[in-house]
Amino acid sequence: MGGAVSAGEDNDDLIDNLKEAQYIRTDRVEQAFRAIDRGDYYLDGYRDNAYKDLAWKHGNIHLSAPCIYSEVMEALKLQQGLSFLNLGSGTGYLSTMVGLIIGPFGVNHGVELHKDVVEYAKERLDDFIKNSDSFDRFEFCEPHFVVGNCLEISSDSHQYDRIYCGAGVQKDHENYMKILLKVGGILVMPIEDQLTQITRTGQSSWESKNILAVSFAPLVQQSRTDGCKPEAVVLPALSVRSLQDLARIYIRRTLRNLTNEEHPARNNTQRSSQKRKRRRCRRRRRINTYVFVGNQLIPQPMDSEEDECIEEESKEEEQEKDTEPVKPEEPRVNHLRDKILSLPLPESLKAYLLYYREK
Repeated sequence: MGGAVSAGEDNDDLIDNLKEAQYIRTDRVEQAFRAIDRGDYYLDGYRDNAYKDLAWKHGNIHLSAPCIYSEVMEALKLQQGLSFLNLGSGTGYLSTMVGLIIGPFGVNHGVELHKDVVEYAKERLDDFIKNSDSFDRFEFCEPHFVVGNCLEISSDSHQYDRIYCGAGVQKDHENYMKILLKVGGILVMPIEDQLTQITRTGQSSWESKNILAVSFAPLVQQSRTDGCKPEAVVLPALSVRSLQDLARIYIRRTLRNLTNEEHPARNNTQRSSQKRKRRRCRRRRRINTYVFVGNQLIPQPMDSEEDECIEEESKEEEQEKDTEPVKPEEPRVNHLRDKILSLPLPESLKAYLLYYREK
């Protein structure tokens, strides 16, 4: 599943393409996608495929196509402070992006069938927290993953504001999924080859909307032929943050606001905008239009005026390259980290405020 947009050269390039194709439509979702590099969730040796709009699978590790994740993130209508359950949480890529939006007072839980995939997700999460500057640019709700079959969740489990299921749901499991949802909540899942958004409008009332035609592997059902009852999945408890943790959140928030005032964002948005403009021109040159004639798929030539326009633009780009030296991109400065390190505080307290990050 995928292939709806052109391949990107890097993560920002991929996001530009998803925006242009209207898969990403809101600033909040765009910021989350840009903050988490999809390539970081690929195994070494496979990263070259990370920025294609294609699903990827290696053993039990699986990532859906970027266009699918984009539609899911938009359909969930995420807000700060919401509770989120990811059924089939996989590598944790989606859960980590969700954590950037729902913030430190949200709830972020995931259930994954395969133990090795949960370990891999925890490794990716640990790497993000320790090494990514995005961790300091956002307030984050850390995902918590458990191993188990999402069709065996304990009947006394709490309900969630938002739920996503990353595997095909059979019709007879639809009500099981709905029970996990709070009134007013949104459930997004593939059912009968349609990515579907379900809103719980009352104790026993629902509204459904088809989003996108999809093809997902079905949920795995545990065998009961041996007469043994499958082990119930116990979801993580809803815990209250300690006063110490709350103090760290609010101190970092205050310092982040100060650094944002001292160093207003000025280059990232502009650079992305200019980059998109040049890429659109190149992409239009590569696009082929096809029509069906009988049972054959026939390529159609592009309009001549459009070709001329594109040639002129490409010449201008070549002239710019000849006349203007390429300036190396300035490394991003982590102003929050610098601010914390400059404070007249004990080193142990600084380390705590930095979540013991070394970078």
